[in-house]
Amino acid sequence: MGRSGKKRKHAQYARDHGRDAGTTGTSGLASTLAHVRAPEGIAVDATDPNVSVANDDDGKWETVERRSKKPRRSNDGASHGSHNQNKQGKKHSNYPALSYSELHRLQASIKTSDLQSLVLYCLADGSSPQWVSLRHHGQVKKAVVLMVPGLEKGMFDGDIMLPDPICDGDVQQPRPESPKGQEAPTKEDGVADVARNSKEGTQSSFPGRKSSPDDYLPKPLVADKLPVTVRPLADIFTHIWPVNAPGDDKYYKVYSPLHAMLTAPIPKSREAKREEKNRKGPKPFRESQSWEDKRTPITTLLASDEELRENEYTLHPACFTTEQERDRETDRRRSANETAEDGWKDTHVMKLADGDAPGGEIPEGSMTAGRTVLAMDCEMCKTQGGNLDLTRISIVGWDGSVVMDELVKPEKPIIDYLTPYSGITPTKLNPVTTTLADIQSRLLELLTPETILIGHSLNADLSALKITHPFIVDTSILYQHPRGPPLKSSLKWLAQKFLNREIQKGHGTRGHDSIEDAITCLDLVKMKCEKGVKWGISEASGEPIFKRLSRTPRTGTVTSSVLNGKTGAIVDHGNPERNFGAAANICIGCTDDSGVVNAIKRTVHGDEDGKLIPGGGVDFTWARMRELEILRGWTNDHRSPNAGLDPATTSNQNAVYDDLSPTALSSAVAQTVRHIGLIYASLPPCTLFIVYSGTGDAREMGRLQSLQRQFKQEYATKKWDELRIKWTDVEDQALRKACGKAREGVGFVAVK
Repeated sequence: MGRSGKKRKHAQYARDHGRDAGTTGTSGLASTLAHVRAPEGIAVDATDPNVSVANDDDGKWETVERRSKKPRRSNDGASHGSHNQNKQGKKHSNYPALSYSELHRLQASIKTSDLQSLVLYCLADGSSPQWVSLRHHGQVKKAVVLMVPGLEKGMFDGDIMLPDPICDGDVQQPRPESPKGQEAPTKEDGVADVARNSKEGTQSSFPGRKSSPDDYLPKPLVADKLPVTVRPLADIFTHIWPVNAPGDDKYYKVYSPLHAMLTAPIPKSREAKREEKNRKGPKPFRESQSWEDKRTPITTLLASDEELRENEYTLHPACFTTEQERDRETDRRRSANETAEDGWKDTHVMKLADGDAPGGEIPEGSMTAGRTVLAMDCEMCKTQGGNLDLTRISIVGWDGSVVMDELVKPEKPIIDYLTPYSGITPTKLNPVTTTLADIQSRLLELLTPETILIGHSLNADLSALKITHPFIVDTSILYQHPRGPPLKSSLKWLAQKFLNREIQKGHGTRGHDSIEDAITCLDLVKMKCEKGVKWGISEASGEPIFKRLSRTPRTGTVTSSVLNGKTGAIVDHGNPERNFGAAANICIGCTDDSGVVNAIKRTVHGDEDGKLIPGGGVDFTWARMRELEILRGWTNDHRSPNAGLDPATTSNQNAVYDDLSPTALSSAVAQTVRHIGLIYASLPPCTLFIVYSGTGDAREMGRLQSLQRQFKQEYATKKWDELRIKWTDVEDQALRKACGKAREGVGFVAVK
């Protein structure tokens, strides 16, 4: 009888017992013999895959053994095939382990945000990643994320020649000889292909666009097929992942890989989304209950040289310490028509140390640190030739008093007063006789070495003034855009969010008031000085990953208060306390990559005395090594003297940016690989280790973007035949290809 109570047919009975209807009962005989030979009281099914049935030599009797479903244990008590370890170094089943299935077909390359999601999945309340499998993620105790700009996929597949740095010459190391009957591996075999059934060597016409789903898949790192320089990484990581850097394919831009990793999305409820949809303007900034004001001198807010370069400032000669740097900047300024012959002036500052006030003259707790602080805003109009020339300048002091407010008449005829924005009209400007040279003379007297200049996107104002000054505080840099660089928040938005103030009410009609804008910039800086550098981190669409982690209780705690929440650290070259480091518990600045390695060891294990970093270290560490990036010229300043003024190089896809030899590059990569190995060796067990490059090679993209900007400037004033640079579809496609290459990063993931 069946389970339904109905009588089964003979065929159904036969199928239920593993044989066809009408066949002889051979399996039934084996089952019967098994029952006969089995111990008393134990029923044995000969068709059970866990049962082994063996015939005797005479063929009449069979031996039946029951196999254990659990894996056998070795003498040390470890299960065979397990890759997990317990505290004594032995294997156990709940150790975290990363795995990737070759059957997993990705629909697109993973992004930097996917790497961040893996960190949040292990340490916080993130969701499970879909691109990789991580068993027992709750056992991951720490995470270290290392950004290494300058690493490329070509270093692993042979496209970039990396000779053995131990040997002399620029000869690539020979590949191991292949077995007889097999073809010798080529450079495309440097990284083994996961999808064996796919066509190898298929490349898209544009690097940023994949031609096959297999291009999204990670490639296994096979040690004997890798160049000697990068071979040690195969002992740490199993795969190299193609990681798509954040950017915009439509406008050919690459966004900050730091922001993509260090800014986490804020989970929003349905009510919060509805409220945000009905609210106009930005959400007012609210301090946390545990916030404590920390008075900060304005000198801490000064923009660094790197920040000035990234925001297209013309640097003052005092910013350069070597003659080589000065000569290089002089060549760049000459090619960009920013020299004294072109009307540019540099303030009278011989060296940066001239701006330091004597220690005895600085009152305790002073926010100005004994410096003269001025806030400036300018208005411009469009003149013949398409240039934006100065028409009004307003300067206010630290106390808000007006120091200067002058209208300026441009030398060239005005073709557009831009009244809806500048507020300048012909009636206002007709009686004016003040020129740009007059304003420059007054500024050279006003801007002394002790003067700090405040403004919003001051690079545009200083370009209109044709003047440089080394001490700048830019509110567009202090208060970063919620989505990170290169985007910038408007001054109106910042005033609404952080000052609860409405400005520029005449926008589109009467224009802006430059005095009002200057005072707004001054008040925004004062808020930073009164409350601290970490105050005012925008959280419109995201929050610092350190704040997200701080809401997650540490192991052994119940509450999710800040004191019991997980902690994080930033390790970087220079001063990482600005911007992303403002929300970290620990910030360590370094001068070289060796310092980064030692600092990571400190953040992971803690200091012996526990003064800066408590014992046991922090839970999450983000660090960056920059020596390879600097050596290869991958910095963000693409305004080199030969950035592309020669029209013959507008579509040159093989432009030479540096004279770095393969041997020198191989030595630098080998040093970077050694540093990565030292970091991995210092990590405690159950630590997630992620290495990513951030972006690909963006130098060609920067060169073409510089050409495009110059073309637009010339196109507005000259005829097509008079243009030195002609931007056609050829150059546009070249920029598209360069942007795709710039977004091609790589990543490595492992759990120690």
